[in-house]
Amino acid sequence: MKHVLLAMSLVMTATAFAQQPAAPAAQTEPAFKAHVLSRAEFDVLLKHPEKLLVIDVRRPYELTAIGGFPVYLSIQQSDLESSLAWIPKDRTIVTVSNHAARAGKAADLLAAKGFKVAGAVGAQLYEKDGGTLTKLTPPPSPADPAAK
Repeated sequence: MKHVLLAMSLVMTATAFAQQPAAPAAQTEPAFKAHVLSRAEFDVLLKHPEKLLVIDVRRPYELTAIGGFPVYLSIQQSDLESSLAWIPKDRTIVTVSNHAARAGKAADLLAAKGFKVAGAVGAQLYEKDGGTLTKLTPPPSPADPAAK
């Protein structure tokens, strides 16, 4: 009799848990408000370089390892706020990082400081969507024997 009661209680417990609604998955909001531009949106902006300023907030080694865009202003994320005086306000700005996370934060900072920001672009996302990145080769170091 004890075995029957134990089995029934296990079945009832399992049934009760099965009827519980699953907890909703925690959704993480992006750490920024800026719009992440699609490849098509960014390509449209690139057609008018006289109106555009691309600010790449990645480190130099990321640019050489991954690639970037032909013309850009390189200001690392940590230096952006102290460099605001040198950034022109008469152009639409697009910020760039590898997957748009740092670029999104940079775009938010610039927008808060009164700059006209179109959004953020992830260079690797752009390339994955069919865009072409410019591969950069740093010049050889003067101390490099291959440079002679």
